Amino acid sequence: MAKQNPDKSGNVGAETAQRPPAEVTYLAELDALRAADSGPRPPGWAMSPRAVRTFILGDAQKKVRRKFVGNPSLVDRAMVALATNRGLMLVGEPGTAKSLLSELLCAAISGKSTLTIQGSAGTTDDQIKYSWNYALLLAEGPTPRAMVPAPLFTGMAEGKLVRFEEITRCPLEVQDSLLAALSDRVLAVPEMKGADGMLFAKDGFNVIATANTRDLGVNEMSAALKRRFNFETVFPIGDFQVEMDLVREETRRLLTRSGVPELPSEDVLELLVTTFRELRAGQTTDGQAMDRLTTAMSTAEAVSVAHAVGVAGYFLGGAPATPADLVDCLVGAAVKGDPEDAARLRRYFEQRVAKGKGAHWKAFYEARHRIPG
Repeated sequence: MAKQNPDKSGNVGAETAQRPPAEVTYLAELDALRAADSGPRPPGWAMSPRAVRTFILGDAQKKVRRKFVGNPSLVDRAMVALATNRGLMLVGEPGTAKSLLSELLCAAISGKSTLTIQGSAGTTDDQIKYSWNYALLLAEGPTPRAMVPAPLFTGMAEGKLVRFEEITRCPLEVQDSLLAALSDRVLAVPEMKGADGMLFAKDGFNVIATANTRDLGVNEMSAALKRRFNFETVFPIGDFQVEMDLVREETRRLLTRSGVPELPSEDVLELLVTTFRELRAGQTTDGQAMDRLTTAMSTAEAVSVAHAVGVAGYFLGGAPATPADLVDCLVGAAVKGDPEDAARLRRYFEQRVAKGKGAHWKAFYEARHRIPG
C-alpha cells in the first residue's frame, strides 16, 4: 500500500479528502495570519480576535478571502462569548451557515475543528464525554490507557473548542451532560480514582453549539443549560447580489473538485437564486404573495442545486446547463417530505415564472412539465 504523508495539521490523505476541514483548506491563510499576528490573545487562543475576524470576514489587502457572509458584529459577539466562560449557541434556519461559522471559529481559535459531536436522537453520553476499550478495561481496570476520549474530554484536556452540532436533536438528559463542563469547567470520571478522577479544562476550552429553528424540540433545552450559553441568531442573506456572488463562488469551487471546467451560465444562476429567494420568503420580488415551501430554501441548498446543475450539464448533457436542467435539480431539492410542495412549486411556475422576462425565463417556464404531479 502506498505510504500516505500527513499534512501540517496531521491529517493523512487530506489532499484527496472530499471535504477537508477548514484548518486544512485554509492552511496557508492561517499560517500567514498567525505569523503576522501581534494583537492580544485570550488565554489558550492560537490567534488574536482581530486576526480571527480577518480570517472569517476576509481582507483583500492581506489576500484573505471572505468565508462567512453575514453581519460582522455577529462574528465579534461570538468571539467575545468564546473568550469568556459562556458557551456559544448559534441558532437559525437550515442552511444559514451556522456550522460553517462554528468550524471557522474553531479552526482559527484552536487550530482544530474536528472535535465535533453530531446531535441526534441516538446520541449518548459516551459519544460526548468518553467510553472504554473493554479489552483493556477487563485486563487493567479503569485506567487512562483503557479510556477512549470523546470530543468533550479531548477539548477540555487540550484546551480546544468543541462543536456540538444540532444539540436540540438530543434528548434533554444528554444535553444536560454539558452542565458541569460549562459551569465549573470540570468533568468527573467516577470510574477512576485520585487525580485521574477529575479533569479540569485547560485555557482555550469552550463549546460552540448549533440549533435548527425548524427542528422539533428546539425550545426544549433546560433553563440551566440555556444560562450557560450566549444565543446568536444567524439570518439568511438579505441582499440578492451578495447571495448571487456567494452561490457563484461556492459553485465554482465545488465544480472544480468534481472535474467540471465551467459554471452554469449567469442566466441559469440568476433563475436559481431568484427562485430560492422568492420561495424562501413567500413573496416575489415585486411584492406578490405566494406559498412558501415547507423545505428550507437556503443558500446552502441553492449551492447544492447549482453544483448538481453543472454536473448534469457537463457529464450527462455534454453541453452547458440549461433552465430545464435547473428544473430537474430544483425538484429534488424542493420536494422532499411534503407532497403538497410539488403543487406549490407548480403554482409558483404558473404565477411567477410565466411572467418572467427574457428567453431564460421562458425556457424555465416551458420545462415546468418536469415537476411531478
